[in-house]
Amino acid sequence: MDDRYHRWLERKRTERCLWNLNRNGFDAHLAPNPQAACSLVLSMISAYESFGVGGSDTVRAIGIVDELRIMGKTIHDHWEPERSPEEIQAARLAQGRSDCFLCSANAVSEDGEVVNVDGIGNRVAAMIFGPRKVVVVAGANKIAADLPAALRRVREVAAPMRAKSLGMETPCAASGRCADCNAPQRICRITTILHRPPMQTDISVVLVSQSLGY
Repeated sequence: MDDRYHRWLERKRTERCLWNLNRNGFDAHLAPNPQAACSLVLSMISAYESFGVGGSDTVRAIGIVDELRIMGKTIHDHWEPERSPEEIQAARLAQGRSDCFLCSANAVSEDGEVVNVDGIGNRVAAMIFGPRKVVVVAGANKIAADLPAALRRVREVAAPMRAKSLGMETPCAASGRCADCNAPQRICRITTILHRPPMQTDISVVLVSQSLGY
């Protein structure tokens, strides 16, 4: 089968998503690859001094965290190795008080809504209120047709893979299917839908024309 038509369809979906994000008040951009995404994000945030980093493989995949370290910026990252539980908790708290917060999304609807599901809540809390600037980086694989499809994507795709990657003892990490469980390590506890940017938070969304993250 000619792959041109798959690429064409994906491009059209991405264009609709981008247009609707901007219509809904987000500052939305498209980057062709991770390297371009990193350069674009750096141009938006280089003036800030302190940065919170959510638990995102996507943000790390574009190389932005390494670039900020080279620039000597203050970074609050609870994924840094060899940290005590107290240090991890302190980093999570500091993320919501940083100048700029970097994260991804579990799904972005073509209608221009950003969907996230958290277990602890530091990511969604920092996205909504606290930092002056929030940048959401999401691969094209995160785009869903509409809000119900975005919520389904979290249950059927993002959450099982994320739970598996974290080594969680949950039914979805074993079976690959959501069981709407009550497992102690359940990571789907808080759902946020950004229909529009919060009134006092400047949010940019950078869509990357590649598959990134879960």
